[in-house]
Amino acid sequence: MRAFVLRARSAPTDSQLFLASVGQEAHTEILAHTLMNTIFVAQSHRNDVVVYLVLESTHDFSRTICFDTRNICHIGGFHEQALLTKIAKALDISRGMTKEQTRVVNEGITVSTISFEKLVQDLAVDYQLFMMDKKGTSIREQEFVGNPCFLLTDHIPMPKKSFNTLKRLGAQKISLGPKMLFASQCVVLIHNELDINQ
Repeated sequence: MRAFVLRARSAPTDSQLFLASVGQEAHTEILAHTLMNTIFVAQSHRNDVVVYLVLESTHDFSRTICFDTRNICHIGGFHEQALLTKIAKALDISRGMTKEQTRVVNEGITVSTISFEKLVQDLAVDYQLFMMDKKGTSIREQEFVGNPCFLLTDHIPMPKKSFNTLKRLGAQKISLGPKMLFASQCVVLIHNELDINQ
């Protein structure tokens, strides 16, 4: 299995604010673009991928929406609007949840009130963690053993204190090249590299 975590620090956990933030300062469209490029291939979807979207602009708890392609049957389409609507639905279902609760949204989709830090700690048990860094090891030279998990952010960089936590969990820095890319572009390059070499 391949896992991808997109940390969206400015994405609202209120569904209406989330939808209203498309094309605005919070750039919530990034979540739909990344989800699209992570899950879908031509005329189908990958069946070996788990995607976690962590939305952190909240008055209570972060919302982590998980898309497990092994169990997804119908997502409503692979265009931006369909994916944004699915994320908004998950946020609506999460109303009133207490800390570290999980609810089912649809088959293969869940929403949890779990923080980025707790999520990554849990994933570190079963996955080899990688974070994007221009100065990291080139993905073409990196050996992947077992299940890789790639940690990405929206337009707001990862806080420095998070790097220390990730390092303690064994996360390795990898590079996709000299230019800073959108998360949605990163996942395409990562998939391509793994498709060729695995």
